[in-house]
Formats: sequence, structure tokens, C-alpha cells
Amino acid sequence: MLKDSLKVVLVCMKKRAFQIAKSFLPILEWLPNYRVKEWLISDIISGISTGLVATLQGLAYALLVAVPVGFGLYSAFFPILIYFFLGTSRHISVGPFPVVSLMVGSVVLSMAPDENFLIEGSNATGTNVTEALIDTESRDAQRVLIASTLTFLVGILQVIFGVLQIGFIVRYLADPLVGGFTTAAAFQVLVSQLNIVLNISTKNMDMFYAVIFIFQTLVETFEKIGTTNIADLVAGLLTIFVCMVVKEINDRFKHKIPIPIPIEVIVVIATGISYAADLEKKYNAGIVRSIPRGFLPPEPPNVSLFSQMIAASFSIAVVAYAIAVSVGKVYATKYDYAIDGNQEFIAFGFSNIFSGAFSCFVATTALSRTAVQESTGGKTQVAGIISAGIVLISIVALGKLLEPLQKSVLAAVVIANLKGMFMQVFDVPRLWRQNKVDAMIWVFTCIASIILGLDLGLLAGLLFGLLTVVLRVIEPEGVKILKFSSPIFYANIDGLKSSLKSTVGFDAVKVYNKRLKALRKIQKLIKKGKLKATKIIKEFERIDVRVYFPVMTFFYSDNLISQLERGAFFDDTVRKDIFFLTVHDAVLYIRNQMTYSDNQDPIFEKVRISSSTFPFLPSSSHHS
Repeated sequence: MLKDSLKVVLVCMKKRAFQIAKSFLPILEWLPNYRVKEWLISDIISGISTGLVATLQGLAYALLVAVPVGFGLYSAFFPILIYFFLGTSRHISVGPFPVVSLMVGSVVLSMAPDENFLIEGSNATGTNVTEALIDTESRDAQRVLIASTLTFLVGILQVIFGVLQIGFIVRYLADPLVGGFTTAAAFQVLVSQLNIVLNISTKNMDMFYAVIFIFQTLVETFEKIGTTNIADLVAGLLTIFVCMVVKEINDRFKHKIPIPIPIEVIVVIATGISYAADLEKKYNAGIVRSIPRGFLPPEPPNVSLFSQMIAASFSIAVVAYAIAVSVGKVYATKYDYAIDGNQEFIAFGFSNIFSGAFSCFVATTALSRTAVQESTGGKTQVAGIISAGIVLISIVALGKLLEPLQKSVLAAVVIANLKGMFMQVFDVPRLWRQNKVDAMIWVFTCIASIILGLDLGLLAGLLFGLLTVVLRVIEPEGVKILKFSSPIFYANIDGLKSSLKSTVGFDAVKVYNKRLKALRKIQKLIKKGKLKATKIIKEFERIDVRVYFPVMTFFYSDNLISQLERGAFFDDTVRKDIFFLTVHDAVLYIRNQMTYSDNQDPIFEKVRISSSTFPFLPSSSHHS
């Protein structure tokens, strides 16, 4: 008997342990059910296509982070390895994204500007850093360390957010807010890439001072427009044109084209042209020049830098997560499976912690790359792992072949991928027609992000959005809505009373006593002590103020009714029909009641302290 019981317990414990393991390692859920015959070929094709695009985008987005382009390949490789085991989305392509890369780059440039790496005795006068000699090797090493340390810190924050189960935070990043934010970020990305397309020398300015950064960059760019490298300009403009045309074809004919044309891969042809024409020597074109082969040994983060980047890392952690989950949910809905928001925080958190040790910058997902992975037949993250394999080949073997590639082509690829974000501007007229408040959120967030910078702009947009939510709570005439964000128990009763009286604007007992002063007989009853203050609710009922409870607004609402029953809360006056599921339901009921109510004051019927009849007093009915 004991043996059988022990066997049952062990089986239950084993099942429970496996369930816990599956919740932390989603791969244990989907990989055993992988349909090799149906999915493998599709995943291989998708992985190869996505890997080729990821290779070029990794190189391009490294420009935004202000680190050597080779580190973009690491950032397109390492994050996928961890997400493969921990992620819950089957379709997103994990790696760099322009907006997040720019946010990382703003931290890198603010903490390691060119001025900090001037070589002694160089031609540096005043702020004319561009003509001075810079120790690029030391500068790049420091910038890589800052970017990887920031990535490590972002990963820690994301893991903490996931463990604390606050994946709901993405709900507060409404579509208008995200649209305005990403459009502002796209504008900053465009400005930051102009000097690369033109191949002119400009100062690296702090992108946190967004308006100053944009204004000074544009002014300095136009001042030096005469030094534009024609070979780089032509290559950049041609790349932008071709990429946009092909992307438009992919978008318009996506139902007829079985596989989107991977234009980012095709522009690698520019590498061959650059090499064959020897553009660097003949026309002084700016090329990638050096891509390290193989991997650097892992390095610990510089913990002493945490204090200088904690605020920015918080914004980056939330934005990177919000982008990834938003894209992931689109495909999860399309293919009928669920995304676990908290697990996604954990997955990206550990991905960034792991990647940060290998000199990477922050990973999320890129819309265009994910579209390639899904549209080319990707079924699971097996496609993601295969794409990482393609990037791996580039790192260990093919990187040398990409060294003649012009930087202006990479910058052009970045700019071409901003098209979708810039097109969001046309959402504003539609939002204005549908909901003027949403349109205001979009415009406010966009302007704030351009003026204040991406981190402060996001915070300002979030606060503005929350403010509009508060203002959009319309209280019908005669109705007061109170939200009490704490559990109801004996220690909070005084707080609830205070909040209720403050919201309504009067004390029900005082109003009641004042109204009774007009009634001589009731005054006698008060003097005799036959009239006493009662519960919260009855005080208002006696002066014809109805109290209703939307149950879903309370914490621990599941057991609220049963707890109130056990506490003898209900009686003839306080009944269960004062509880509603939502505030909306309560307000609809109140409006219905108000439609059929009369203006007669029923105070003498409600106060059961005397059987005498008194004259009517004029009053109006209120609801709380």
C-alpha cells in the first residue's frame, strides 16, 4: 500500500517538475511535436533566406551603434541561440533593430565621444575634432565595451521584469504611442546616416540632446556638402531607390510572389562592384575595410558603468521587449498560438545577458527580417537557428569577402528599412477621424521624442497617454466614479472612507444631519440617541445616494462576494444587486434608473426611524 502511494506521489512530482520545466523552457513543448516531414524543408529554406538578410542588416545596424560593423554579425548570431530554447514565438527573427540600435548608439556616443580619444600633439583646436587625429582602436574598444555592458544590464532588467510578472507593461504602450515614437526614431536614424551616405566627416554628437543633435548634424552636413564623395553618394542613392522599389513590389504582390525578393542580399552585389572597380583607391570611397574572422573570447561587463546607463537601459529594455512582443503577437494570432509576455521578457533577458558577454548590442526583432522568415515558409524557431548558422558562416569564413562593401550601401539599407516607419505619418489623419485623443498621443509622442530624445520622449508620451485615459473617464451627471486600488479589509476601511468622501465632495453623515435639522421630530430622535451613524453604504443610502460596486475593479475580486457574506455585509438595505461586473455595466444601470426616477425626495421612506409622516423636501438623486 505504501509502495503504491509512494509511486503515485513520485509520478505526480515528475509531472509537476516537467510542467515547470516546460514553462521555463518552451522548447520542451514544441520540439517533441515537430513535424519533420512537413516543416523541415520549409524551415531550412526560410532559415537560409533570413540568415542572408540578417548578415547584411547586422553589418548595417552596427553603424547606428557606432561600433565596428563586424560586431553587428555577432549581434545577429548569439541572441538567437538562447531565444531558441526560451522564446514562445515561432516566427520572429531575433537580432538587431534600427530604433533599438540607435538608442544603444546614443548611450555609446555620450559615454565615449571622439574628444576622449584625441592623440596628443594632433591638430585639435577648439571643438574642431574632425580634423584631429583620433585613437580609433582605443575608441572602438571602449565603445564595444559600453555597448556590451549596456546589453548585459538590459538583459538583467528584462529578466527581473519577467520574474516579477510585469509583462502587462506592454499594454500601456498603445499603438498611437508606439507609432509616434518609432516615427521620431526613424527621423533620427535618417539624420544619423546622412554623413555616411555622403561620406563626409562630422562630429559625433550626443543623441540624447535630440534637437541639438538633429540641428547641428543637419547644419554641419550642409556646410560640408561640397566635400561629398560622389562614388558613395551614387551607390547610396541607387541602393535606396532599388531597395524601396523592390520592397514596394514585395508588398503589392505579396499574394502572387511565393517568396519575397531578398533585396538586402542582392545589394551585396555592390561588394563585387566596389572590389572590381577599386573604388577605395580610385575614388576614396568609404568601405567596411575590416571584418574580424572568428569570435572574440567572452568578457565580463564593466559593472562600474551601470550607474551611468541605468536610466537609458530601462527605456531600451521596455522598447526592445514591446517591439518584439508586438510583432510576435501578429504572427501568433495569424497561426493561432499564444505568446507568453512574461516568458518573452525572460527569453530576451537571458539572450541579452548571454550576448552581452560576447560583445553584442541589444537584440529584439526586425519587422522586415521577421517578414522574410515567415513569408519564406518558416514554421518554427528551427528556421531561426538555421539563420544563425548562415550568420556563423559569414563570421568564420565569408566576412573577408564583405570587406570591400561601401559603408554608404549599408547606410542606404538602414534608410530603406525606415520606409514603413515613415509611412506611419499617414496614420494621423485616420486617427484624427476615428479618435482625436489617439491622434494627439501620436503627435505628442513624436514631437516629444524629437525634442527630448528617445528615452525621455517615450516617458513623456507614456505619461501623456495615461493622462488622457484619466480624462477620458466621463462621469454622467449625478454620478461619481471612485477607483480604490487596494484590497478591502479592516486596515483599509478608513482610507476607503476618506477616498469616498473626497470623491463625492461631502460627508454623508453631515449632510444627513443638516437635512434632518429641518425636521423637528427627527431632531428629537437624534437627541434621544435613536439615530446613529451606520456602515459606509447605509450613510449614503439614507440621503438617497446609491452606491454600486464594479467587482472587476477590486484586487482579489474572485472571493470578494463570499468574503462579504461571511462578514455579514449584506442585509435588507445592502443587497447583492449593488455589485456589477464592470464600471460600464454600473453606469448603464444607473442611467436606466435615472431615466425612470422622479424628483421626489424619498428620504422619509429610506430612514426607518419613525412611522410618522413628514412634508417633502426638494432634493436631487446622486450615485456613487
